[in-house]
Amino acid sequence: MIERIWSGRSWLYLLLLPFSALYGLISGLRRLSYKAGLSQSWKAPVPIVVVGNLTVGGNGKTPVVIWLVEQLQKKGYRVGVVSRGYGGKAENYPLLVTDKITTAQAGDEPVLIHRRTGAPVAVAPKRVEAVKALLADTSLDIIVTDDGLQHYALQRDFEIAVIDGVRRFGNGWWLPAGPMRELSGRLNKVNAVITNGGTPESGELSMTLAGRLAVNMVSGEKRAVHLIPHAVAMAGIGHPPRFFATLQQLGADVQKEYAFADHQMYTEEQLSHLADTNQNLLMTEKDAVKCFKFARPNWWYLPVDAQLPQEKGQAMLNEIDSLLEANKKFK
Repeated sequence: MIERIWSGRSWLYLLLLPFSALYGLISGLRRLSYKAGLSQSWKAPVPIVVVGNLTVGGNGKTPVVIWLVEQLQKKGYRVGVVSRGYGGKAENYPLLVTDKITTAQAGDEPVLIHRRTGAPVAVAPKRVEAVKALLADTSLDIIVTDDGLQHYALQRDFEIAVIDGVRRFGNGWWLPAGPMRELSGRLNKVNAVITNGGTPESGELSMTLAGRLAVNMVSGEKRAVHLIPHAVAMAGIGHPPRFFATLQQLGADVQKEYAFADHQMYTEEQLSHLADTNQNLLMTEKDAVKCFKFARPNWWYLPVDAQLPQEKGQAMLNEIDSLLEANKKFK
């Protein structure tokens, strides 16, 4: 139902417009408060790159964070990551993510980013505290924040907005009548716009998510998705249909599909009945990081990597390089 409302295919969004107007007013005043200096924002001693979005739901933001961290690491930079840690609950914040930290504590995305990149990751509801914790723990050249485009308490040097190229902005309204955290005009103020799927508009960088080899969660075996027989697909991400469409494109033999809420925590009992011994359960990597401890031999996950056009992707990296070089001069 919410997809129909936000896409404009249902008139019910009209009933929610007063609440959306209030949301827009509050968020606009909040942003103006930071811009005018009435609310305090903090400037980090290293460049801050924000990878965020304007809408709720899965846009492919985390794969972009992983891609960016890996690209910067290849250049020899010491990169840290901060996150709000949605879905996790720690006894104390800020929380430094290690191999022993669980998704129940840190949330699925921070654990996934640390697992894939090896970069130091800190989690806190207030991202300023997460940044300070990282800098106190290790020497870094740059910090990438996973989400936080609307977190104006932390000053940033470079903003990347990721949008769903198929759904884009739905009916264009603020929450709850539409999917917008900020209206689309905000894109005029970011440094780069990355479009996940669909047809990019002028000035946008096109991105695709590539994943061909599934990984067995017990043995570590890698196998082409289309060679996994009798698959049962599950996804607990912002937009599960994207994962199911990816499997279809890869020729997967999918017999059933199960969609769960984004950031949902799982139990062995909850998932064990989804696929019998003659079937294979196939999930996203974001789901897998929550299930390794009780995984079964017929469970697999599909890692995906963001792929950006080389020339435009390099141009964006060059801009970030310039920030880093300028920061060195002032030290």
